[in-house]
Amino acid sequence: MGIVTTIAPIALALIMLGLGASLTVKDFTRVVQSPKDFFIGMFCQVVLLPVVAYFLIIILRTPVELALGVMLIAAAPGGVTSNVLTKFANGDVALSISLTAITSLISIVSVPYVVFLSIELFDITYVKSEVSMLSISLKMFFVVTVPVIIGMILRKLWGNFIVNNMKIINKISIGLFCIVFIAIYIEEWDSIVMFITKAGAIALALNVTMMVVAFYIAKFFTTGVAQRRCISLEAGLQNGTLAVFVGLQLFGTNMTYMVPTAAYALIMMITSVIFVLILRKQT
Repeated sequence: MGIVTTIAPIALALIMLGLGASLTVKDFTRVVQSPKDFFIGMFCQVVLLPVVAYFLIIILRTPVELALGVMLIAAAPGGVTSNVLTKFANGDVALSISLTAITSLISIVSVPYVVFLSIELFDITYVKSEVSMLSISLKMFFVVTVPVIIGMILRKLWGNFIVNNMKIINKISIGLFCIVFIAIYIEEWDSIVMFITKAGAIALALNVTMMVVAFYIAKFFTTGVAQRRCISLEAGLQNGTLAVFVGLQLFGTNMTYMVPTAAYALIMMITSVIFVLILRKQT
């Protein structure tokens, strides 16, 4: 697992740097201007997603060795891919960026909280004993929050250059995401094959359930079709690289427990692209 252990933190930091470079102060003040849409999106992603994941684990009788991997991907914030696909789906890109930005920043608290609550709920014993909520939060701060801040500073200093090259930056971010998961599939192929049926089932159930539930919640509570599409994609697309990084802190080099994350990363791309294609036919 040496390659993944090495590249995951670097890839995550670069992805978050790219996210920061795409942000302006308006992306944060927009929350005040349209609070209802934002908080519905936040609720679906930060609160509802882990809750749905927990009940699906119980209902589908997911093995305990896979349970924490499922909760980990459920706790992860949205990724850059959600912003890109929201654009292709003719959704509210500005809302998508705001949701991704703020959920990413609060993830240094929300992700460790969900993870350690899950450890207690499922009585999990395979986590490294020296790991604490504080230690994970601090490590996430340096690979998530700091790169975002640096990216925003770069955007402020070289705004025209950044704006003109945002497509390239997004492609690099998606490329880094793919590299991490290709490395996982190569290095952990035996574990993936062993657990793929159960991991794939829970990953598919979680992804589809959340996209559908978020879509209809947004239909009743948000301002329009574009917001509905955005929130559905935000609820279904997670930052898998961040989940891998946290998993490395929890499990060390034993990545068997990360199989659900690897399965979800593949499934979410397939289902989200299908969802976007359906939406584009409707417009």
